[in-house]
Amino acid sequence: MPTAFRRFTGTDRYLTNPALQAAVNCALALERPLLVKGEPGTGKTLLADAIATALDLPLLTWHVKSTTRAQDGLYVYDTVQRLHDSRFGDGDVKDVGHYIRWGPLGQAFRSRSRVVLLIDEVDKADLEFPNDLLHELDRMRFRVMETDAEIVAAERPVVVITSNNEKELPDAFLRRCVFHFIDFPDAELMKRIVRVHHPTLDEGLVDQALEVFFQLRALTRLRKRPSTSELVDWLAVLQAAGIHNVKLEAQLPFVGALLKKEQDLEALAEAAGARRARG
Repeated sequence: MPTAFRRFTGTDRYLTNPALQAAVNCALALERPLLVKGEPGTGKTLLADAIATALDLPLLTWHVKSTTRAQDGLYVYDTVQRLHDSRFGDGDVKDVGHYIRWGPLGQAFRSRSRVVLLIDEVDKADLEFPNDLLHELDRMRFRVMETDAEIVAAERPVVVITSNNEKELPDAFLRRCVFHFIDFPDAELMKRIVRVHHPTLDEGLVDQALEVFFQLRALTRLRKRPSTSELVDWLAVLQAAGIHNVKLEAQLPFVGALLKKEQDLEALAEAAGARRARG
C-alpha cells in the first residue's frame, strides 16, 4: 500500500486551485507520475519546485532535449575521460565506477530519501523516450552495465512530467500517469498572483493592467499571447517608470515586455485603431 503523504495545497508564492491540488494529491497517493500540460506561462515547470517546497523535499530537474534518451537520465559512462586518464596517468582507470556520471533519474534512485524529480518538456524527445522512461520508473531499479551493479530506489520519487503538446504521447505512457491540464488563470486568480509578486503596487494600476492584459489575450490575430510571467515583468517596469495609468492603445508603454512578435504588434495597432473609431 502507498505510504502516508502530506497533502499539497500550494505555497505562499505558488497559488493553486482545488483541481490542481486534487491532481497532485492523487499522484502522491497513487505514487504515480503527474503529467502536466497547459499553455506557456501557466506554471507547469514551477509546480515541481512548489511541491518540493511544500513537502520539504530536494528537487532534481531533467530538461529534456530532442536528442535525449532515457538512458541519459540514469547514467553516462565517460569513456573520453577514462581514455584521457589512461594516456596521461591521471586517476585510477581500473575503477570503472569512477567514470560513471549519474543523470537526474539515477540520482533520484540512488538518494537515501525521497526527492521530487521534474522531467521537463517530455514531448521534445523521440517517440520511444516516454515508454522507455516509464519502464525504469515502474521497476524502480536499473543495472549499470559497465560495473554490473544494480541500483534500487529506497524511496519512490515524486515525479512531475511537463509537456507542451509538441507531439502525441503514447497511450501506454498516459495510462501510467495522473494527468492534469492547468487552465490559464482567470482575472481573480491572476490578481492574487500579481499581488504575490507586487504586494505594494497601486490598486488602480493593477486593475488597469489586468484589463489591458486580458484584452490583449482576447485579440484573435495574436500569435503568441502574453503569459503570467510577462504580465509580472510588465508591471515591474511600469512601477519602475512611475506610470500610473494604462489602456489598450498602439503606443502601450513598454509593450515589448508583453508582445514578442511583429504580427502581434500589428494586431494591437489594428485593435487600438478600431477602439478609437468606435469612440
